[in-house]
Amino acid sequence: MMSADKKKYNSFSDSELVTLLRSSDHNAYTELYWRYSRLMIAFTYKKVQDKDLTEDFVQDLFISLWERRENLQINTSFSAFLYTCLRNKIVDHFLHQKVETKYHSFLKEYISTRQVSTSDHLIREKQLKEYIQVQIDQLPKKMRAIFELSRNESMTHQEIAESLNISKENVSKQVSNALKILRTKLGLLFIT
Repeated sequence: MMSADKKKYNSFSDSELVTLLRSSDHNAYTELYWRYSRLMIAFTYKKVQDKDLTEDFVQDLFISLWERRENLQINTSFSAFLYTCLRNKIVDHFLHQKVETKYHSFLKEYISTRQVSTSDHLIREKQLKEYIQVQIDQLPKKMRAIFELSRNESMTHQEIAESLNISKENVSKQVSNALKILRTKLGLLFIT
């Protein structure tokens, strides 16, 4: 059975809900979430073909919506606004993936085409690993701990969430943010 408040919010237009959202009305946020989350999941999954990534993108979208609620400037329909935000997140993700692939290819090519001695190669590899570790050590404490559990201990996001008693979404966000920071810092090494 639907409560009176739920019926009331259910009858509001998107524009009215966004106005209420700007004033931190949680019920308006919830109504917008229920109206659009399934559509956003379907749209995103169609583009990325990855369930976890889809959930992360849509979760990030709605978290960002709440965090930016007071300053939201929407010049189109609300659904068009959401689709645009998601499309931008997806494009950004694939661009980063492309850059990462380029880095890996560059390293492979560099290693295979350079006629360096084994000891020189080992020294360079050690220096690169040390540099990467320094960059990881500079991450915020919680982010670093989650990142290291993910990468060094090969724990899944769910296992990390259970281990640290936090949400899987928080783990996903922390790992994603750590990767963004590291890509930015390490990207300077691989500019060709």
